[in-house]
Amino acid sequence: MLGKLLYEFPNIYRYRLATELKFANTLKRNVKREYGTTDLHAKANTTSVDEELQEIFKFKDTNISNWIIENRTRAFCVRYTESNKDNRQQILRTLASRYAVQHDNIYQVARKLVCTELENERQMIIYERTLKNILMPAYHWLFVIMGRLQHGVKFLVDLRTDVLEMMSEVKDTDESVVIQQLNHTLRDLLLLWFSVGFLQMERITWESACDILQKISDYEAIHPIRNWLDLKRRVGPYRRCYIFMHPSMPREPIVVLHTALCDVIPDSIKGIEEAETRILGGTKRYITFLEEDKLKIKAAIFYSIVSTQKGLQGIELGNYLIKKVANEIITEFSAVQQLSSLSPIPNFKSWLFDKLKQDATFIFTTKEHRIAKDILQTESVISTLKKILGTSLWIKDKQLSEFLKEPLLRACAWYLYKEKRRGYALNTVANFHLRNGAVMWRINWMADLSPRGMTNSCGIMINYRYFLKDSEKNGQNYIEHFIINATEDIINLAAQAEKLRIDKT
Repeated sequence: MLGKLLYEFPNIYRYRLATELKFANTLKRNVKREYGTTDLHAKANTTSVDEELQEIFKFKDTNISNWIIENRTRAFCVRYTESNKDNRQQILRTLASRYAVQHDNIYQVARKLVCTELENERQMIIYERTLKNILMPAYHWLFVIMGRLQHGVKFLVDLRTDVLEMMSEVKDTDESVVIQQLNHTLRDLLLLWFSVGFLQMERITWESACDILQKISDYEAIHPIRNWLDLKRRVGPYRRCYIFMHPSMPREPIVVLHTALCDVIPDSIKGIEEAETRILGGTKRYITFLEEDKLKIKAAIFYSIVSTQKGLQGIELGNYLIKKVANEIITEFSAVQQLSSLSPIPNFKSWLFDKLKQDATFIFTTKEHRIAKDILQTESVISTLKKILGTSLWIKDKQLSEFLKEPLLRACAWYLYKEKRRGYALNTVANFHLRNGAVMWRINWMADLSPRGMTNSCGIMINYRYFLKDSEKNGQNYIEHFIINATEDIINLAAQAEKLRIDKT
C-alpha cells in the first residue's frame, strides 16, 4: 500500500517518504538486534522457560555484573517476543505464580515486627526494611531490569497489553488473583515512568517525519484517515495535531490529539469543514500556517483523542495533553474564547437496543409508539426498528429521521447523564471528559453520518465544553462527589426520559 502511495505525490515527497521509510525499517532491524546476541538467543531456544527464569533470578540480591543480568534478561525478552500467544501466556503464568510475594515469609517477618518492643528502634527498622523488601514480588525486580534495556520500556508496555488480554480470558478465580497482582505491579511501574513530567509534547505538521505521520494515520480510530491528502489536511492550516512522546519510546506517539480551529463550536463533523470554508471566504486555495487569519479563529475543537498503547490503560495522559494544547492554542490565538470537544458516543446504539428489547416505553411515549407503527407499517416496532437502524439508509427517509430525532436525543441524554457505573458516567468518553473537568454542553443530531458514527450512536455526537478556570473544580466534584456538570438543555432532556419511566411505574 505504501509503495502505491509513493506515486500519489510530487517527486520531493516521494523522495522524503522513501528515505524515511527506509530509515524506519533500519531502525526496526536495529531494535531486534539490540535484544540479544545469536549465542544468547540459541541458548534460549534450548532452555525451558522455568530454567531460563531461574538462571535470571539466581542473580537477584548478588553483586554480579549488571551486564550479565541484562544480557540474560535481553535474551528472555527476545524469547517472549517471538513466542506465540499460548507460550506467552504460559510465561506470564509462571512469572505470576512462582515469582510473586511469598506469603509465609511475610507472615514470619510481620510476627517478629509485631513482637518487637517499640523502644528497640534499631530492630524495628531492620524488620520494617525486610518486610518492605519481601512485600515486593520478585518479578518487580525483573521488570526494573527490563526497563533499563534499550526499548525495554516499550517491551513492558506491550507485556502489560498481553497481561490485560489474559485477565479478560482467565476464568479460574485463584489464577485471576495472581494475574491481577502481576498487572498491578506493572501498572505501578508504568505509572511512575509515564509521569506527565517525563513526557514531551510535540506538534505534528506535514513536515514531520514520515514514519510518525504514518503512525498518526494508523492510530486514528475515531475518524479514520482516508488517504495521505486527508492526513495532510488534518495536520495543515486551521488544524493542529499534537502528540505526547516518551524519551524511552522514541518515534512512538503515546497520545494523539487532533484539534480544529473554527469561528464557532460546530455541531457536526461537516461543521468543522464548513467553519474552515467560512474563514477562508469560500476559496479553495491552499494556504500556509503564516496565512491563517487569527482574528477569525474563536473556537478550538478537540475532535479526536487517541491513546495508542493498550498497555498504558488506566494511566491518565490524555487529560494532560488536552490542557497543555488548550493553553498552547490560547497563547497562539488571542481571539479563542471557546474550547470544546466534538465527541463520539460509543455503545449508545447497543444500549438503546437493550432498552428497546426490555420495553419500548422506556424510549417512546405511548403516542410516539403509535406513530412509529404507522411510519414503519408494522406491529412489531422493536424488531423492525432494530433492522432499520442497523444500516445508514434510514437517514434518507425524512419522515422517519424527523420522527426519531426527539426520542433518540431524549434517550441519549439519559444514557449520558443518568446511566452510571460505580457512580460515574457509564459511557467511557463521557467519563474521560467529565474527569477532566468539562461540561456536558450540547447533544447534536445527525452529527456523524459515517458508518462508524451511525453504528455507534445513530449519528449523534456531543460537545463537552472546557472552561479552564472551572475545570479543576468540575473535575474534583465529579471524581469525589459524582456530580456531572451539564447544561440545562441536557438536564431537561434527561428529565423527560425519566418521566417516561415514572409514568410507566
